[in-house]
Amino acid sequence: MNWIHIIILAAVQGAAELLPVSSSAHVIVAAELLHENMSTPANSLLLVMLHTGTMFAVLVYFWRRWLHEYLSSWERFWRFFKLVFVASALSGAVGFPLIKIIEHILSHGGKHVQVEALFHKLNWVAPALAVVGVLIVIAGLKEARRTHAPAPDAAGGEAGKHGVGWAEAVWMGLLQGVAIPFRGFSRSGSTISGGLLTGGERGDVESFSFAMVIALTPLAIARELWRDLKAAHLAGVAVHIGPLLTPGLLGMVCAFIAGLLALRWLSSWLENGRWYWFGAYCICASLVVELLYLKGW
Repeated sequence: MNWIHIIILAAVQGAAELLPVSSSAHVIVAAELLHENMSTPANSLLLVMLHTGTMFAVLVYFWRRWLHEYLSSWERFWRFFKLVFVASALSGAVGFPLIKIIEHILSHGGKHVQVEALFHKLNWVAPALAVVGVLIVIAGLKEARRTHAPAPDAAGGEAGKHGVGWAEAVWMGLLQGVAIPFRGFSRSGSTISGGLLTGGERGDVESFSFAMVIALTPLAIARELWRDLKAAHLAGVAVHIGPLLTPGLLGMVCAFIAGLLALRWLSSWLENGRWYWFGAYCICASLVVELLYLKGW
């Protein structure tokens, strides 16, 4: 892959990974338009490095907030740990069976097909984008109405609420599990929407959603790296890490910068009650992806 394509895909992946618009859907479409096959071992390893860049962007952007919210005392850390653990466990309990079901559906004639085969199926990406778009719109509109409603008094029991609670963590974990196998079903879009729909505050839900990312991303990166190297070995293709390191590092830096800019954009729109705009975009994007599929891409 040439340098221009690496920069383009890094910018697309870095921004879309952290915005609620599905990075996989955008990378798929961008790669198709650039005539790049992202399922090759070299390009798959590049994607691993791009995901690493966005993970570091999340760490840099949220670190000070997490120090205050989750790491300022043992009690806060222990509560945060339990919430993340349960949310992540629920994600695995939902995501793993879904992966097996999808792989069974995609497999034909006794040939096993991995869920990553969805990377080139625009006919699966389009409906996933549409569904998460509707979810984001509903959550955004409901949250906007709640913001303009009179605040409950202390006797109502909600005025003293701080941070993400168990209801939000459970639903965010379940929705993250649904997002794991489906290309186009935005992880951040679904989890933040789930947190808003269960009554969570904007900033708390956003912060916890990306804390969940940090909990799972290293495992996801390790799994993807292992899968790519195994696939290359079975195919008899030698993967030399050295020649891939320089373009991979370039992509990682570009994804890191794009990720930081995307997080600023996301926080601004979320805080100003514009969350539903991301949902409207996903719905429009689903129509574009479906059109590309019908055109033979």
